[in-house]
Amino acid sequence: MTTFDLSPLFRSTIGFDRMGRMLETAARQDTQGNGYPPYNIEAGGEDEYRITMAVAGFAEGDLDITAKDNTLTITGRTVDSGEAGAARRYLHRGIANRAFERRFQLADHIRVAGAALENGLLHVDLVREVPEALKPRTIPIGGGRKLLKKKAA
Repeated sequence: MTTFDLSPLFRSTIGFDRMGRMLETAARQDTQGNGYPPYNIEAGGEDEYRITMAVAGFAEGDLDITAKDNTLTITGRTVDSGEAGAARRYLHRGIANRAFERRFQLADHIRVAGAALENGLLHVDLVREVPEALKPRTIPIGGGRKLLKKKAA
């Protein structure tokens, strides 16, 4: 197991606690080896992303998508099919139909634009929306006018 000591980084920085927690969470998830359900993350453009997750056997009612505090959580819970499930006798059961919870850390200003379930794939579309106040802007240069006027005493 590889461990990283981030304490030298945090001695000289302020406000990067969230980054440290994200790195620790990523390291924990890698050691758990939980690859279910498999997923892809695609970049559709400069400010568009899509998470595609293979959720064969799940209906729309079995899935829950929650975005809170820069964390996207996708949860899948299967409902026991009761008598219909008891009547089935599998010779081979290769389609995993177990409950799951998958978390994604989102950068600032990323919002969930929508989600769709088609052909056993859950598509979650994400969009980066930077507020106008944070976008770069051009400052015009005035032609010889004074910007600051001195107040009379």
